[in-house]
Amino acid sequence: MKIVVIGGSGLIGSKLCKKLAESGQDVLAASPRSGVNSVTGEGLAEALAGAHVVVDVSNAPSWEDAAVMKFFETSTNNLLAAEAKAGVRHHVALSVVGTERLQDSGYFRAKLVQEKLIAASGIPYTIVRATQFLEFLGGIAQASTEGQVVRLPSALMQPMSADDVAAALADFTLRSPSNGIVEIAGPEAMGIDEAVRRYLSATGDTRRVITDADAPYYGIKVSERALTPDNPARLGATGLEDWLAQVAHASAVTA
Repeated sequence: MKIVVIGGSGLIGSKLCKKLAESGQDVLAASPRSGVNSVTGEGLAEALAGAHVVVDVSNAPSWEDAAVMKFFETSTNNLLAAEAKAGVRHHVALSVVGTERLQDSGYFRAKLVQEKLIAASGIPYTIVRATQFLEFLGGIAQASTEGQVVRLPSALMQPMSADDVAAALADFTLRSPSNGIVEIAGPEAMGIDEAVRRYLSATGDTRRVITDADAPYYGIKVSERALTPDNPARLGATGLEDWLAQVAHASAVTA
């Protein structure tokens, strides 16, 4: 089965391509780097020729409100039009758990538009909403740092590893289209503040995490369960402590 992964050179895309190839699929990692650009349309028709499934794990290069909306609208419309011409049988897209609850953010407004375009396209689809990635805990800390203090709310998150995200995506890619939304998450729920506190401690970072109910998460205020699944989710196997151990091991090996 020919599977085209849009954003195939990124964090999730590269791991997904590897997993699909290992299962015997004919996988094309498509990205501007390989001459396939879903925003300009360059190379799309050639890449999708003969494709059975398209998986979109691409992300906007800028999260500025107008830029991110333009990216997801343009890219998704171009992909869906090219898929219709190519006879693609399944469109899989990676989205975010809680998207409809995070509409104060321009990024999540754009992701909701992306989801609605997919659902209205007439192409069989599966939208896979994932919780926050463990790999982004450092970025969350950085975005909330003032001097040596990191201010974060105690709202719950259920972070998962990129490997678990890719494994779940591979599974849904090889299934029949759900024509709806499925959710994937990490194995344990914890406060955003606690997750980042444990990450900083494990990595030897001396910044101090202060729990602040009014502190923003990526620029917006979040409710207690805005970032956790609504419905029974497929859970990854890798918890925070397991992942931190993997990070420590990798650092020791490369030191």
